[in-house]
Amino acid sequence: MAMPIDGGIVLFSLLFLACRPVAAASGASRVIVGGGGISPKSILGGENLAPWANGLLKFSPVASAPAPDGKAPLVLARKRTKRPDMLNSLRMYRDGWDVTNKHYWASVGFTGAPGFILAFIWFVLFALALVTRRCCRWRIELDKEKLIFLRQMSLVLLLVFTCAALIGCVLLSVGQDEFHGEVMDTLNFVVNQSDFTVDIIRNVTDFLSLAKSISVDQLYLPYDVQNKIGKLNVDLNDAAHTLSGETAESSAKVRRVFDNIRFTLILVAAIMLLLAIIGFLLSVLGHKHAVYIFIITGWLLVAVTFILCGFFIIVSNAVGDACVAMGEWVHNSQAETSLSSILPCVDEQTTNLTLYQSKDVIVQLVGVVNTAIYSQATSVHYNQSGPLMPSLCSPYDSNLHDRQCKPEEVSLVNASTVWQNYTCAVSESGLCVTVGRVTPDIYQQLVAAVNVSYALDHYTPFLLSLQNCQFVKETFDAITTFFCPQLELDLRVVNAGLGLISTGVMLCLIFWFLYANRPQREEVFAKQYEIKTAVVNQTPTPSQTPS
Repeated sequence: MAMPIDGGIVLFSLLFLACRPVAAASGASRVIVGGGGISPKSILGGENLAPWANGLLKFSPVASAPAPDGKAPLVLARKRTKRPDMLNSLRMYRDGWDVTNKHYWASVGFTGAPGFILAFIWFVLFALALVTRRCCRWRIELDKEKLIFLRQMSLVLLLVFTCAALIGCVLLSVGQDEFHGEVMDTLNFVVNQSDFTVDIIRNVTDFLSLAKSISVDQLYLPYDVQNKIGKLNVDLNDAAHTLSGETAESSAKVRRVFDNIRFTLILVAAIMLLLAIIGFLLSVLGHKHAVYIFIITGWLLVAVTFILCGFFIIVSNAVGDACVAMGEWVHNSQAETSLSSILPCVDEQTTNLTLYQSKDVIVQLVGVVNTAIYSQATSVHYNQSGPLMPSLCSPYDSNLHDRQCKPEEVSLVNASTVWQNYTCAVSESGLCVTVGRVTPDIYQQLVAAVNVSYALDHYTPFLLSLQNCQFVKETFDAITTFFCPQLELDLRVVNAGLGLISTGVMLCLIFWFLYANRPQREEVFAKQYEIKTAVVNQTPTPSQTPS
């Protein structure tokens, strides 16, 4: 039973290979989250970016996830996973979907028992039939009319069973191709989720590093804030590196496994197709010795196809269990489940620290900008003139809670456009020669600080989606909605193809076995007929009898 269980684990790993590192590294979704990322290059270029909605969640820097003991336990896929447990004297397994529980895999493995039992029975019984035929050389004595009828019926049934095997080969070929394609699509989906997570982490790291170097009129962030940024960046870079490496390694392993499965199914379909066609032709043409070679080959291959049937029944049930479990978890994401041990919603400490640090940096940068604006208003160093520049609105107050902008403030969205009207033209000596409050150099420094602040604020909703499990829920919901139904359908087609191949070729072998002896039976019948004819011809008639 080890092979089917390992295959089920590998198939499930397809569904969570990117999600486990997402939890550890605070991931993002290219498909779910939407809205492309912001690059540091665009910030330095002074681009303005569309705002994200405010107030998705209130943030508390000291918040922590509920203790596992405080969560209500939830058994996933309880009804679906209620099966006999081979490791527990075939008692019913009742602990639900749990890939870390060996009893769960024992119960899933039990679903493949029909295929394995059929393979064993077929292997033993047909072997006994071959040995009996070889040792006992039994014969069936039939008259000519019954023999002709039997030959005709055998030919018709042989043709029917050969066609069934051929249809099974077609179904297996189509099913495995669709299944492999859907598996690769699912794998690409979760890998894209992981890759985009790495991009988000590295962008946040770059923006935090860029914030350390921001200088507005020789004003910088406080040194303690810069030190905190440096420590956080080390953690984020480690998380991004771990996520990227683990995802690449896991995806490569999954691809190899399913490429091998695909090759095996294609090979089985091709061999069974040739076996059915050539065996049918040889049996009809009466090549007894060649037919026996194909009978022995087919006997072994039918046992293999029955084993494959059992294996894919296990895979189908494992996939179905995982899909049902994810669907139930989406609606109970705060409950304590076996899924939580493999896929926690978020690394709470890292996310809270990143959220806190990002918001704190935004507030500090706004303070630096407003200090520079105030210093420009009270200084005559550049020969400034004209109306005073409006101050920059901080999206958060001193407690890092959301706040509304005042009428006299400009937001992160339109600050660069508004402030451009307060820029003066300068002479070669650096003095303003037109009306304005800031020189072009100071303006560029202000814009860089604003854009870094806005970029960090851009990722805040995404970090919040990690904190409340929204990202994981949306990812699982996408898998269960778009990928699971097609995967289950493709597995049913593969099982149907394997079933038709196994049954069709098995029955073909029986009739090949009978049909291979046809020439001998005809020869025996012909000899018996000649003897009877000769006896009749030698018997004298009454007129020839001597008186």
